[in-house]
Amino acid sequence: MTSRTTDILLTATAPAVWGSTYIVTTELLPANYPLTVALLRALPAGLLLLLIVRKLPERAWWGRIFVLGALNFSILWAMLFLAAYRLPGGVAATITSVQPLLVVFLASVFLGSPVRALSVAAAVVGIGGVALLVLTPNAALDAIGIAAAIAAAVSMAFGTVLSRRWQPPVSALTFTAWQLTAGGLLLLPVALLLEPPLPALTVQNWIGFGWLGLVGAALTYIVWFRGVARLEPSAIAPLAFLSPVTAVILGWALLGQSLSAWQVAGIGIVIASIWLSQHAQRGAQPLVRPAAATR
Repeated sequence: MTSRTTDILLTATAPAVWGSTYIVTTELLPANYPLTVALLRALPAGLLLLLIVRKLPERAWWGRIFVLGALNFSILWAMLFLAAYRLPGGVAATITSVQPLLVVFLASVFLGSPVRALSVAAAVVGIGGVALLVLTPNAALDAIGIAAAIAAAVSMAFGTVLSRRWQPPVSALTFTAWQLTAGGLLLLPVALLLEPPLPALTVQNWIGFGWLGLVGAALTYIVWFRGVARLEPSAIAPLAFLSPVTAVILGWALLGQSLSAWQVAGIGIVIASIWLSQHAQRGAQPLVRPAAATR
C-alpha cells in the first residue's frame, strides 16, 4: 500500500466518524441547543489538547488561527445545526455536499491548483449520490435553512483550502488544538447570549458530549488536518461525502430506519465519486506550501 493510499484511507476515517453526529445529537443530547452543543464540542476538546501540547501560537499566527477556528468550527457547526433544525436532513445534506465542488475552484484561486475536469465531474457525481441517499420527494424548503446550509458549505470549503495555505510549522495535534480552542472561544459569548442554560445533564448526555468532543472533534480533526497537510484539497474534500453515507447506515443499523434501493445506489455513486476524485489527482505534482505559510 502506497503512502498516498494510506493517507487517503486514514483521512477518510474522519468524515466517516462525523456521520455519527446526527444520531448522537438526536438520541443522546438535549434538544434545541445548537450553539451550546457546538461550543461544548469544540472548547473542552481544544483546551484538553492545549494541555497536552503546551504550546501557543506565535503572535503572527493568532489572526489566522482565529479565522481558521471560525471557518472550520464556529461558523461551520453553528450553520450546520441551524440548517438541521430548519430543513429536513436530506435537504441540508444535499446542499452542504456542494463543498467539494467549491474547494476545486477555491484551491485554484488560493493555491494555484489546476481545475481538472475530472475533479469537477467527481464532485458533481458525488452531489447526485448524496441526493439519492438522503433526499425525499416531499422535502420542505426553508429560506433561512437553505442559507445556513450554503453558509456551512462555503465555510468548510474556505476552511479546508486556507488550512492548507496557512500551515504553521507545528504538528497536526498542535494545529488542531489551536483551532478548536479558537473556535470554541468565538462560540462562547454567542451561545451564552442567545441560548438558555442547559438542563441537568444525564448519563446519556455526558456520553454524547464525550463522543462528539473527544472522538468527533479532537481525534478526527487531528487526522483531518494531517490529511489537509499531505493531500491536495481536491482529493481530500470529496471524502466528506462519507458523512451522509455513515449517517444513513447508522440509522438503518441502530434505529431500524429503512434502506431503499435508491439509497443503496446513492452509496455506490458516492463511493464511485470519491474514487474518481482520487483518480483525477494521479500524476499530479504535490502542492508546494506557499512561502507565506511558513512565516
